[in-house]
Amino acid sequence: MKPMPGKFFLDSNVVIYAYSRTEVDKRTTARRIIDSPLSVVSTQVLQEVANIFKRKYQLEYPAIREALCECTAAVGELHTNTSQTVLKACDIADRYRFSFYDSLIIAAALESNCTTLYSEDLQHGQVIEKSLTVCNPFLTAL
Repeated sequence: MKPMPGKFFLDSNVVIYAYSRTEVDKRTTARRIIDSPLSVVSTQVLQEVANIFKRKYQLEYPAIREALCECTAAVGELHTNTSQTVLKACDIADRYRFSFYDSLIIAAALESNCTTLYSEDLQHGQVIEKSLTVCNPFLTAL
C-alpha cells in the first residue's frame, strides 16, 4: 500500500527510529520521511520522544534537546495540540476504541489536514474518518 498524496503525520515511533543505532534501514527511512516539507509532528510526539529517549535510552537532556531541535527544524510543520485536539481525541477514542494517546495523534493529524499517518503501532491500511490512512513506512517502499 502506497501512502496517499498530501501532508503526512509522524507517530513518535518513526521519530525514534530516526535516531536508532541498531535499525539502520528503519533509520534511513525515518530520516527521509522527517526531512520532507510535507511532514508534520505534534507537540505530543515531541513529548513522547523526549520521554522515551530519557526513560528507555537514558540519554541526557542536552542530547534530547539537540535531537528535538533537529527534528523540529527538519519537519515541514509542527502542530500544537489545543483543547479542541483533546476533545476530538476523546471522540476518536470512543468511536474507534484506540487508546487516548493514539487518538490524540490521530486528532492532530486530522487537524493538520494530513492524508497519511506514518506509524508502526496502528493497523497498516486502516482509514480513519474517511480521510486519514495509516501506513507503516517500514513495510512499504516509499
